[in-house]
Amino acid sequence: MRNINTMKATFIVFLLSLCVLHGAYSKNLHTLQADQTEEAKKLVGAYVAAFNSGEEAMRAFFMESVSKVSLEQRPVDARISIYRQMRENFQELTLHKIQEITTNSITALMRTKKDEWFLFTFELEPGLPLKMVAIRVEDTDAPESASKSPMTEKEAIKAIKQFLEDKSKKDEFSGIVLVAKDGKAIFKKAFGMASKEFNVPNRIDTKFNLGSINKIFTQVAIGQLYEQGKLSFSDRISKYLPDYPNRTVAEKVTTRHLLDMTSGIGDFFGDKFDTAPKDKLRKISDFLPLFANDSLLFEPGTQRQYSNGGYIVLGAIIEKVSGQSYYDYVREHIFKPAGMENTESYEADSSVPNLAEGYTRESPKESWRKNIYTRPARGSSAGGGYSTAEDLLKLTIALENKTFFANAETWSTLRGEPTSRGGAKTPRQGGVGIFGGAPGINAGIETSIGKGYTAIVMSNYDPPAAADVMKNIREFLKSVR
Repeated sequence: MRNINTMKATFIVFLLSLCVLHGAYSKNLHTLQADQTEEAKKLVGAYVAAFNSGEEAMRAFFMESVSKVSLEQRPVDARISIYRQMRENFQELTLHKIQEITTNSITALMRTKKDEWFLFTFELEPGLPLKMVAIRVEDTDAPESASKSPMTEKEAIKAIKQFLEDKSKKDEFSGIVLVAKDGKAIFKKAFGMASKEFNVPNRIDTKFNLGSINKIFTQVAIGQLYEQGKLSFSDRISKYLPDYPNRTVAEKVTTRHLLDMTSGIGDFFGDKFDTAPKDKLRKISDFLPLFANDSLLFEPGTQRQYSNGGYIVLGAIIEKVSGQSYYDYVREHIFKPAGMENTESYEADSSVPNLAEGYTRESPKESWRKNIYTRPARGSSAGGGYSTAEDLLKLTIALENKTFFANAETWSTLRGEPTSRGGAKTPRQGGVGIFGGAPGINAGIETSIGKGYTAIVMSNYDPPAAADVMKNIREFLKSVR
């Protein structure tokens, strides 16, 4: 997921909850004073009113309500470009309720004109008047009052199939959907084209770009090296990467900060990435110059902000302490143990059988075009590898069975869940929910849906192609009685 403060095409990625569980996020539980609470409610109301009014109102809102530092990092014109995409997808927003207000964030439940539900988290600069530094947007379930009628499993699968066929006929979805129960697929079907140019259809075993789902491999690798005593969550970057360009950052940021995205390290997507020759981005070290000299966006541990850059640093740490390239490490220690034979960070200019091309467009009125100029030559520890739906199902089973770890509590510790030894301080819900997306890329995994269903959706269209599908599948499956 890229932050809404970054580049043009990334609101669609920012909509998706990629590295945290569905509907879960870190919180600062020190609540605001009464006057600050009123200001927070006004801020959300002003955002909704501006969103529904159009570009002029949205531009005025950004100028008035976004912090000076954030505007310097991402000017208003770039924000308006993202807004256009959001407006096209959401059409209008209705504030259902404000769910939480803290010293550094406001979380509001919104409903779109298309009857979709999202959690908007407005991240704040400390103090009054309240100023925004970012917005995090996560898809979520409809409230109980708006949920679907009860149905049998057979009826739910039939409804999912019909929904997907309708989406495919409208050219709103291209990809594969797999639904499983107790580790066994009960529905899987491919839609659309892997190659429009050569009229090659997607298949059940077609390989799709994962986007940020790769981050789960990075988390597992860090956990394995932690178990082996090769690193500690409290260690600073400087211990492993003594040549890290920004010494201040290297001395302040810990492995835990990087994992939890509380490091203050920004994104590698931005102006430097846009102008960089994409064919030169093939190793973890190739990504570091895109951000490693930058100053921290905030003091480590004081805020949480999505950070692809932080996961690049984790990849560099994995390489340093393991003595292997990131790609060799995850292949040997994650893909092989899980039986994931069709998962790899393929290079863009290599010939790979049965691999889906990514297709992107600015609006439904435009023609689809390949996403070859918007992605690096190879994925990284932050995202961009390839896999199949069946391999991702194997991943969920391996995570459930604790295949990757000697200690059953390591995975919980990595995710900040409480353990018998206390764990971290950020409890999260059970199950796995992770999404990835970029132009021509959208994929998601969700487990523990309803009566224990797993859903995997992979698409070679722009977000929110897979996210929209997953949301509807989730609602059908949760309706099974």
